[in-house]
Amino acid sequence: MYLAKVNYKNENIVQILNSVLKDLIDENTVVVCIGTDRAIGDALGPLVGTMLKNSDFKFPVYGTLDNPIHALNIYESIEHIKLSHPKGNFLAIDACLGSRSSIGNVQVRKGPILPGKGVGKKLPQIGNYSIVGIVDKIDENNRFSFNNVRLSFILELAEIISLALLLST
Repeated sequence: MYLAKVNYKNENIVQILNSVLKDLIDENTVVVCIGTDRAIGDALGPLVGTMLKNSDFKFPVYGTLDNPIHALNIYESIEHIKLSHPKGNFLAIDACLGSRSSIGNVQVRKGPILPGKGVGKKLPQIGNYSIVGIVDKIDENNRFSFNNVRLSFILELAEIISLALLLST
């Protein structure tokens, strides 16, 4: 269920995201950023995590450029996070594939992230709520076409999501 769906070019995107996020965030909020910096299109989560950590975000944040949560460590990472925060209100952040027309949309959803779905992997889900940035289209082989994703675009999405979260607390 979408709580917000807005394109990054919308001049009011931070305010729109902030108005939704401030109602989701509580004292048990834990932010879990999924992705890897080894592929530009998948670096959205770790960039957001790093930006939040560097801004002294007042809630726990997992998944940064230095310590990413990705396909190779996601099982142990999620287990550790859930054990560390048994009452956690998990907010998961990840890059996502979509239709060509939805590229650049930031979506806030009720429910978990399904990591790896866009690249044909079945990985454990996480999140009471999720924020996804649509960073690329699904091609005929259901694979990222990483050559088409610009770092400046991913960085801009990460800055928008981070700012909306920082203003929500």
